[in-house]
Amino acid sequence: MFIMLGLWFFFGYFIHFFVEQLNEIVIFGFPLGFYMAAQGSLIAFVIMLFIFASKQNRIDEEHNVDEE
Repeated sequence: MFIMLGLWFFFGYFIHFFVEQLNEIVIFGFPLGFYMAAQGSLIAFVIMLFIFASKQNRIDEEHNVDEE
């Protein structure tokens, strides 16, 4: 749980503090800082949601409260 919270903080706040430094790196014609702020953080959040949901399903199955 704390790992997910740490990842959320990293992608939600930490990366945005270094946008100017990341903008010096260009990938496919876009500055990396722009990409990470606009798309990278959102992609990371969606992946984190799927991971969190799968872990919660496992916990539910262990305690026999899962959906059938």
